[in-house]
Order: sequence, then C-alpha cells, then structure tokens
Amino acid sequence: MTELVHTAHDRGITTLTLDSPGNRNALSAALVGGLAEALTRCGKDGDTRAVLLTHTGNTFCAGADLRDPPKPGALVGLLRQIVELRKPVVARVTGHVRAGGLGLLGACDIAAASATATFAFTEVRIGVAPAVISLPLLPRTDPRALARYYLTGERFDAAEAVRTGLVTAAGENADDVLAPVLDGLRRASPQGLAETKRLLTATVLETFDRDAADLTALSARLFSSPQAREGMTAFLERRDPVWVV
Repeated sequence: MTELVHTAHDRGITTLTLDSPGNRNALSAALVGGLAEALTRCGKDGDTRAVLLTHTGNTFCAGADLRDPPKPGALVGLLRQIVELRKPVVARVTGHVRAGGLGLLGACDIAAASATATFAFTEVRIGVAPAVISLPLLPRTDPRALARYYLTGERFDAAEAVRTGLVTAAGENADDVLAPVLDGLRRASPQGLAETKRLLTATVLETFDRDAADLTALSARLFSSPQAREGMTAFLERRDPVWVV
C-alpha cells in the first residue's frame, strides 16, 4: 500500500506529511490509521520534541473521504490522540481545509497558515453536522464565528481563521510564521512542554470524556440518513442536492 503519511526529523521536530493526492488528503480509513500510527511512534521517540503536521499539494485535508470513510470512533481516537500526545503538535497549512480537516486543526496545539489558505465547514451542505470535530473545536474557537460557519458552510480566509481562534497565526509564508514557534519549542524542556500541554488541554479532554459517545452516535446516525445519502451523491455527481432553493 502506498505510504500516505511521510515522516522526517530535524533538530527535535518530527514532520508528518499527509500525502494522499488522489483524494486531496481526505480522511480515509487508511489515512486516519496511518496518521495514528505515526503519532504513536512520535510519542515513543525520545528525540521528538514536537510534531509538525503538514501536507503535500494544495489541500491540507478535504474532510472525510466519502468513498472510504473512517469509522466515527477511529476519527475520535485520532483527534484525542493529538490532544493527549505529551508533545506539542503544530499544524502547517499552505492550502485548503474542509470539514473534518478542521477537526485536525482544532486538535493541534498551534496552527499556522499561509495567506492563500481557505477554510469551510461544509457538513451542512451534504446533510450532516460537524459532530465529532466539535470535540476539540468548541472549547477553543469563538462560538459566534462557529455558529455562522457551521450553519452556512461559507468559505473563509486565513485572517478570519486567526480571528476565530481556529488558526494561531497566518502570513504570506507559513514557514516564516512558524520559524519563531519551532525555535521556541526547540528551546523548551521536554518535561516543561509535556506538563504545560497537559494544563492547556484539560478542558478539551473533559469535553471528549463528556460528549464523545453522544457525538459519535450522532455522526453515525446522520451519515446513514436519506438526506446524507442525497447530499453525498450530489457532491460526488457535482450537482446541487434536492433541497437547494
């Protein structure tokens, strides 16, 4: 099987690169599994001070793979794994992010984007809801902004993503934005990073403990509904679903 997540290491930073060009890095069962395995290795690697999550192509992540979706429990497990990892996880976004891909950003501790990146919660347009990805997003993101973008599916830019708290910082060049961040992580002690991350993620993990089962069940119910079948079929056929007025 083609490797969907590439690993590289430089001065304490392990870079995990999503490389599934056939589906624009959509969250297939294989990609979710491969990323989970790579994160597990990072957690055990004493030379890894922090993890940098990035991508090939012009899309960071297109959301769930509608042809080969992961089980809802697998996606919950991946998001929780990012939050619980005792090493900071930093997202580097130089392309588009949609739906479930925004859950990855929400789970990361820091996210940097280029000015050309775009974002959208497109779930409502195919008849479902951003259920599972809300676990890391609701505690960390501006609620009024989420209400707008969850309900409308509108596309927004990197500056708006920063304003809402979805992204930490943005600039013309994401690597320039990340340079001081990665330098700071390299200067920090492993113990200091682990314990500080534990403080920062406590509320997020409380949300997982309280709501993961209910939101996983909601996701499964919605994806098996008639409206979702119509929405996904319309998406794959590149047409409007029947409810568009």
